[in-house]
Amino acid sequence: MKITIIGTGYVGLVTGACLAELGNDVFCLDVDQHKIDMLNNGGIPIHEAGLEEIVARNRAAGRLQFSTDVAASVAHGDIQFIAVGTPPDEDGSADLQYVLAAARNIGRHMTGFKVVVDKSTVPVGTADRVRLAIEGELTARQSDPQQCPVTFSVVSNPEFLKEGAAVEDFMRPDRIVIGCDDTSEGQLAHAMMKNLYKPFNRNHERTFWMDVRSAEFTKYAANAMLATRISFMNEMASLADKVGVDIEAVRHGIGSDPRIGHSFLYAGCGYGGSCFPKDVQALERTAGAYGQELMILRAVEAVNNQQKHVLGQKIVARFGDDLSGKHFALWGLAFKPNTDDMREASSRVLLRELIQRGATVAVYDPVAMPEAKRVLALDLGPTFDQQRIRFAHNAMDALTGADALAIVTEWKTFRSPDFAQLKAQLKTPVIFDGRNLYEPDAMADAGFEYHGIGRSVLTRT
Repeated sequence: MKITIIGTGYVGLVTGACLAELGNDVFCLDVDQHKIDMLNNGGIPIHEAGLEEIVARNRAAGRLQFSTDVAASVAHGDIQFIAVGTPPDEDGSADLQYVLAAARNIGRHMTGFKVVVDKSTVPVGTADRVRLAIEGELTARQSDPQQCPVTFSVVSNPEFLKEGAAVEDFMRPDRIVIGCDDTSEGQLAHAMMKNLYKPFNRNHERTFWMDVRSAEFTKYAANAMLATRISFMNEMASLADKVGVDIEAVRHGIGSDPRIGHSFLYAGCGYGGSCFPKDVQALERTAGAYGQELMILRAVEAVNNQQKHVLGQKIVARFGDDLSGKHFALWGLAFKPNTDDMREASSRVLLRELIQRGATVAVYDPVAMPEAKRVLALDLGPTFDQQRIRFAHNAMDALTGADALAIVTEWKTFRSPDFAQLKAQLKTPVIFDGRNLYEPDAMADAGFEYHGIGRSVLTRT
């Protein structure tokens, strides 16, 4: 099938590359010439396991092309995926300007039936706005009122990709959600989308068909539920620290209940990334537009914002309010492992607090160092310099002369370090573990002062 992907960001690039891998003829459009040049020269603008190989293989096979030519992109694809960004607006609602611009471009150039697929995460009702945008362009083009109009159908097909495992998630999905209307155009779109996703349903049916608005809502509801589980456990961890409870024991105890399960029940220093923070906010704003307050989600957001300060609070409780002359090592900068995404990362909050209190910091992340340099320069402004924040060559290099180690991202490489070397590198053997990677009693036996999240019952010094 001939497919067009509008937007070569995280969702668009993964979607386009994986659909090409299945044998489709894919045209990826982006207005960023620099990004298109990078992709045409073999580069990849994001870090995602397995993606570079798939892109290279399908470019070489002629199944995947990248361009800034809007007219050519509309002419190419019978199915047009809109996969552009929907960043939060000033009030927290989803900014749809890029989605609607893509829709208008389709309406401006289309000459035959198109299935227009909202792949971006968009609030309920966006398909209606996309439809109106396309219709407006078609009307403006139509000089003869008796002319047979060009038809199209707008479909909702939200993505459920985890950063760091996006290729695997796309190629082996646990569910495919598609929303179509019941018009004759919608029925044709249903048949085309069914054919497109046919390879994923050979073993068993993974597609959930529903109306367009329900499909739009499903994406937000899923992310809101996952964010709720995280904030719930973080709030329990805060109480666990006060009452002398091991939150890890609690996690195992409640996770064994099949009605609850173990996923997304890990206490830590807050969630980040491009999805959970903005999707929770956007769903709250949608509710507000209909006169409803989502009290649970408001609490989820508040808990998460507070949780990002927990490591800083533990460090201040141990070393005092004034951290002038103190030097810390920080392992992990990305908001989660297996990505270089720094959006809403907890490390940014902690670094800002440490620097503002006068400390210096040596940081290390296996992947996110270049992106971190760019983001932290914006975060810290005039207070950002290489004297206050040193970007270490490796994890052990970051430890040299540090008063303590703070762990913010749960990279696998941090799980089993050489603890004897780690202790030797630190000025004082203190660890603030924002992801509960280590066992407190084992750390105590090894001579470390260990501060986890919700694990004070086992802390020994």
